Amino acid sequence: MAKNPTSGASAPCGDKLAFLRNHPIFGVLDSDLLERLRAHALQKTFSHGTTIFSKGDAGSSLFVILEGQVKVISFSPLGKNAVFNVLSAGDIFGEIALLDGGERTADVTAVTDCKLMVIERRDFLPLVHGRPDIAQKLIEVLCARLRNTSRQVEEVMFLDLAARLAKALIRLLPPNSKSGHNKLMLTQNEIAQIVGASRESTNKQLREWEEKKWVRLERGGLIVLSPDALSVLAGADE
Repeated sequence: MAKNPTSGASAPCGDKLAFLRNHPIFGVLDSDLLERLRAHALQKTFSHGTTIFSKGDAGSSLFVILEGQVKVISFSPLGKNAVFNVLSAGDIFGEIALLDGGERTADVTAVTDCKLMVIERRDFLPLVHGRPDIAQKLIEVLCARLRNTSRQVEEVMFLDLAARLAKALIRLLPPNSKSGHNKLMLTQNEIAQIVGASRESTNKQLREWEEKKWVRLERGGLIVLSPDALSVLAGADE
């Protein structure tokens, strides 16, 4: 999935103030506002596989990922599901319901063990109202999410599976990753949901790449061994 403009905060999760100060959204705040936000923010942990919130839940808080990964997923009435996004440390989620006071628009589940900062609506909205720069940053996040969704739809409609899969794996790689250490903690079923394909066809493609030593499949995830090869394949359809 596309990385969001919120990615990049790198302070240790135990130091909420330093994390906020280095965050692309919250770092624009003055020291007194940062301290007030830090005082109100809670830190919560969620184990792998835990549902953080579900579609239709009341949206009363914003989440900032301190450590770990989460996936944004939606289920159809027939039991099928689609993964819309995978978010990592520094990303935020829950902003739509937080801003409009409506229900959550999707499920969010912990892909790995996660540490999250939780900011309640009553503490966050005064910042949005009083600081146009915060509002502008949130607009950028929402626009990035919309662009990402549009890109996913276009890829499913116009690209073959190999190109879609290569693009998805490249986008999911952690920032500043090194060849041989690019582990993605996503199952093949989850990857198939991201690219809009069956698990069987996704597995077949990944097996072909494993024979070429582009990836290595492991229980509960995979390692990208040759991001350059995947990048070439991903770029061939652009």
